Amino acid sequence: MNKPLIAAAVVIILLIGFFYFVFFKTGKSPSAPSVSEEQETSSTQSASFGIEKKSAHYESNTPTHGAILAGVPQNVVVNFNFDLAAPSEIKIEKEGMDYGVGQVIIDENKLAMRRQMDLASPDGVYTVNYNACWPDKSCHDGTFRFAIDRTKSQSFEDLTGQKEVTVTLSQIQFKPQNIKIAKGTKVTWINEENVDHYVNTDSHPAHTYFPQQNSRLLGNGDTHSVTFNTAGIYPYHCSAHPQDMAGAILVE
Repeated sequence: MNKPLIAAAVVIILLIGFFYFVFFKTGKSPSAPSVSEEQETSSTQSASFGIEKKSAHYESNTPTHGAILAGVPQNVVVNFNFDLAAPSEIKIEKEGMDYGVGQVIIDENKLAMRRQMDLASPDGVYTVNYNACWPDKSCHDGTFRFAIDRTKSQSFEDLTGQKEVTVTLSQIQFKPQNIKIAKGTKVTWINEENVDHYVNTDSHPAHTYFPQQNSRLLGNGDTHSVTFNTAGIYPYHCSAHPQDMAGAILVE
């Protein structure tokens, strides 16, 4: 047999073996560039939030772990079932920077602590590291993650040109569900069905993110109004139907 033909056959066999190993054993294309874990998680659409760490006496937090928000939360809140004390702290971190503003505030009832967030914070995944301390001076740490993706606001109903906005409670829904408004806008909820509802700020059942938004029980025809003067996103729900009724207000 012609030696050049033999050499060519050997090369072909080796190439077939190489491609078999690459495609079937590793599942990767030899021409595909490698992607680091950091690059993969830089997109909020494919972010890996991992498992949250809950401290002793932890109850809930807003934003929730794994949430992808259409805007920057006005503050980050962590709720507990035990009295908080100094030096409790919250850090809202991304790529080594803390985007928290000012000091941690412990609510009057001592069961929640909060910290404002810089409204100019960029899109991406944030890690909240908190340290909850008790009156006996012991402290316990925890962590959770959330993301900001402003492109999600494109699906919100744009009502920024209105000074007063109405959201109806009908068919176990908020209509419209997600809205975008300007600072200083008054939002009024009206219950249009024969089922009792509430308007409650997240989280459930603590309702501590923006307490001014919490309503009394709303029967048929009842209303509840709030004027939003601070920019940021406000997630909320009906505490009587938390699995079915949820909405968000983006204030610009």
